[in-house]
Amino acid sequence: MIKLITLFFLMGALTTFSIQCKKEDSNSVITGLNRSFKGNADSTVYASFYSSNIFALASANPTLNDSINYRGVQSILTESCATGNCHGGPISPKFNTYADVMKYVTAGNPGASKLWTAITTNDFNKAMPPITTGNDVADADKAIIYNWILNGAKERPDANDFRPAAIAIISSGCTSGNCHNEATSTGVWARKGLIPGLTAADTAVWSTTNLTTNAVSTYLQLNNTILRNTILAAYKDSVRKFYTDTLANASYRPYKTFSTPVAAASVRGPFNNYDDIIFDISYPKGVRSNTAVAYTDPITKKAYYVKGDYLNGTSAIVLRVDSTILMANPRTGVWGTTNTAGMANSDGGLKPSEIALIKAWYFSDQNIPDVWKYGIGNAGIFKYKVSGKIITK
Repeated sequence: MIKLITLFFLMGALTTFSIQCKKEDSNSVITGLNRSFKGNADSTVYASFYSSNIFALASANPTLNDSINYRGVQSILTESCATGNCHGGPISPKFNTYADVMKYVTAGNPGASKLWTAITTNDFNKAMPPITTGNDVADADKAIIYNWILNGAKERPDANDFRPAAIAIISSGCTSGNCHNEATSTGVWARKGLIPGLTAADTAVWSTTNLTTNAVSTYLQLNNTILRNTILAAYKDSVRKFYTDTLANASYRPYKTFSTPVAAASVRGPFNNYDDIIFDISYPKGVRSNTAVAYTDPITKKAYYVKGDYLNGTSAIVLRVDSTILMANPRTGVWGTTNTAGMANSDGGLKPSEIALIKAWYFSDQNIPDVWKYGIGNAGIFKYKVSGKIITK
């Protein structure tokens, strides 16, 4: 009798187990369910395998702004698939490690990756997690997995992963409020009459008041897109030519000022896109938009506010977003003693992980000249306030 009861119990348990593991069912959980990816490929979505990555050139004791913490592929899979009672435990295949996951990933090709198929297929016998669990990978998480595979499915991120996300953070944050945008950058020039054929009527005035200091900033904007794109392209070209050889290309010296004759107008370099940002890094605002006359043409007597040595300055995006570091003038080697990271409101306008991501992009992007990362001859132009560590190549 005892043996019969035991047999019936085991049969019941096996029946229950088979029902739990069976994926295909005709119940309401499956009817009309669509597990396909409903988003779009978006390169600005930062995607890495691990949820935490330390800035490669961080100090020995990484600061708050050195840790890049974003939801990663491993965390998503751990929650959705590699739980202790499933693919992280007794059930194969395993998804615990990078090596485990890569057995089901074709780097650079989400469509050919079994992992991607499993989390997006509507073939319910192949779906992961199983349909009967009532769980599905969220679209935001699918976007991370998609971009991670598309970017090469690397174990650790590199410049190609950092760049789109960092540029999106800078562009979206700094061009807001009519500040670092192309309309504002060209508006003052138009209002000053520096651009032939343009008058004040071609610009709009926008003002904002600082709620803390009550200071009023006035922005003049050139809103004709075609005109401002043409003007800005010509300006960038003149700057690049001038600093290639300031003697041979003296006639290309860009005429740009902050203080006169429209003293009340605020001027900022544009950060609308990648080219704008690389341009600002390579030729800092301080040398091409000085507040005092740097040169007077001996023949025309025209006063220019542009320095002839573009390395004689202390302006860089890193310094303007991260308050934990100091910067030295590349030409003189003199270190600054204070840094409020004004562009990030002393780190209050950007999250620590965003600052770390921007730094990771800055120092890994080959299009940023080494001299603006490590100084002349790798002497270093950035160092940590607390540890004193100088960042070198």
